[in-house]
Amino acid sequence: MTAQLLGASAAIITFVFVFSLLRRGVLREKYAVLWLFFSGAALFFAVFPGALVWISAVLGVAEPVNLLFFVTVVLLILVSVQLSYELSRHEARIRRLAEEIALLTQQLKDQQRDGD
Repeated sequence: MTAQLLGASAAIITFVFVFSLLRRGVLREKYAVLWLFFSGAALFFAVFPGALVWISAVLGVAEPVNLLFFVTVVLLILVSVQLSYELSRHEARIRRLAEEIALLTQQLKDQQRDGD
């Protein structure tokens, strides 16, 4: 029972924290949905631990905690890959903007020199 209360408390705290970040505009909606889904799933399995046991039995996993750890690791890897993708995309955009600024600065200098 203590593990269930701890899990439910952690899920609720995570939900409130993510919602607070979302309201303040610190976290974007596309990332918040993912974390709110995770906290909702954690709350569900904390309130209904039999569901995890049933899913483990259906999938043929010996211990429900093994399934929980496996799913958690897979989800964290997926989040890491998605954030790496976003970082790479933003780096490319920043590089392109820096190049455009350099070109515009050069054009402005050329125009000022031609005007003198």
